[in-house]
Amino acid sequence: MKEVLPPVIVGAGPAGIRAAERLVAAGLCPVVVDEAARWGGQIYRQPPEILSGAGFTRPKSALYGFEAGKADAVHRAMAAIRDRVDYRPRTLVWNCEAGALDLLSDGASEALPFSHLILATGATDRVLPFPGWTLPGVFTLGGSQVALKFQGCAVGRRVAFLGTGPLLYLVAYQYLKAGVEVAGVFDTTPFAAQARATAGMLRDPATLAKGLLFVGWLRAHGVPIHNGVRPVRADGAERVDALVWRDARGQERRTACDAIAFGLGLRSETQLADLAGCRFRFDEADRAWLPERDGAGRSSVPGVYLAGDGSGISGADAAELAGERAALALLEDLGRPVEAARVKELDGRLARIAAFRRSLSAAFPFPADWADAIADDTMICRCEGITAGTVREVARNGQAREMNRAKALTRAGMGRCQGRMCSATTAELLARTLGTGPDGVGRLRAQPPIKPLPIATIIPSPPRGEGQGEGDASRGSGRVSATSHPATSTPPRVPLTQPSPRGGEGSSGREVA
Repeated sequence: MKEVLPPVIVGAGPAGIRAAERLVAAGLCPVVVDEAARWGGQIYRQPPEILSGAGFTRPKSALYGFEAGKADAVHRAMAAIRDRVDYRPRTLVWNCEAGALDLLSDGASEALPFSHLILATGATDRVLPFPGWTLPGVFTLGGSQVALKFQGCAVGRRVAFLGTGPLLYLVAYQYLKAGVEVAGVFDTTPFAAQARATAGMLRDPATLAKGLLFVGWLRAHGVPIHNGVRPVRADGAERVDALVWRDARGQERRTACDAIAFGLGLRSETQLADLAGCRFRFDEADRAWLPERDGAGRSSVPGVYLAGDGSGISGADAAELAGERAALALLEDLGRPVEAARVKELDGRLARIAAFRRSLSAAFPFPADWADAIADDTMICRCEGITAGTVREVARNGQAREMNRAKALTRAGMGRCQGRMCSATTAELLARTLGTGPDGVGRLRAQPPIKPLPIATIIPSPPRGEGQGEGDASRGSGRVSATSHPATSTPPRVPLTQPSPRGGEGSSGREVA
């Protein structure tokens, strides 16, 4: 009798939790894999349990502000189904191929086969570098928010907030509410662009009102807000002591601070979708290559579904809806009955949010000209120590006209972050140098492991005489077949140093950073 595999959900944020809730309601027991210690995702991240045990607690109203009710609802939803799902926190998914995921938990790696897979992998900060951005005291917006929510501390005593997007004002507001001095908000978007987009944002008046409240609160408390700025450098010897910036009129100015939080919106985490074989397309609004999906969340790979910011930045509200919609699509594909009225309602609400998000993108456009101002000696890839001039040179001399070739020649994107921090910069530099758009230089192909693994993470070698020579390649590169050993035995281990079959330009094999 053929084994029936459970559906697997990667990510326990708003999308993953709502997907799990819907599958449980249909009588399934999904596996929910999450890298964090507690469910909630980045947006509704919960403080570590050790703080609560030590008597240090903060109410949800302090942690999540206006979104406290939504955060509590998501947390409660997962708590209600906790005993009906196979929940695996503190677990990294480092590969996906041949109908299985490779997991790392408590120092051990294992293969998890699946029948259907919902990827709710979320997003991370998108940044472009500027001189001094590697100084201690410079953080991404998301990183500074995590410090406040998860660790209960600020990244500095006097913090400057730089970049664009709604997160810029939200985090500045949260820091001010927490009693931290905000040196200023330095928005790269001209005020006129935001004014022009206001009419479109009226599609969601509640969200617009919250944004206006953040701005009003900051101004009311004396926080200067500057539009149309560009960073010149972060000053400091041992750490940041000032942000030097150029205002909309081109005048250079200096603002004292001991920390800088910056970011240019978010970028989707798409590596697992890539390794799963999903087809990608370039999205103008996100200015990024994203895995294709239909309105229900189905990818181009049968049995693989996409939900939340991991397939396009839409926010937490859309993530909840998309997670449930993907679960309903999965149930439909299994031949299970689904409520047509609920499907119609979800589709309608997602369409309205998508329209609002288009207006939001117009209000906070990506500063494409920033890349032109990055000096050749500015480091763009901290993992490998690669400068902007190195990337420009391989483009100018005709050696590289796309991302993977540039990676192969310069090593930009080969380090610990696997291009998470530098890929946007590399794409912009290549595109501007070649006179094309970022869609014209392609995208970095994902390589397993998608995040660093400890060198000690070597699965115990099989008994002498078994698995020698070429090894078991029945499930792809470096993965051990789940059926080659008894289920009761210790899972065999193999070193993560075998070359990847995906290879090609820019392949670093299975290097462990």
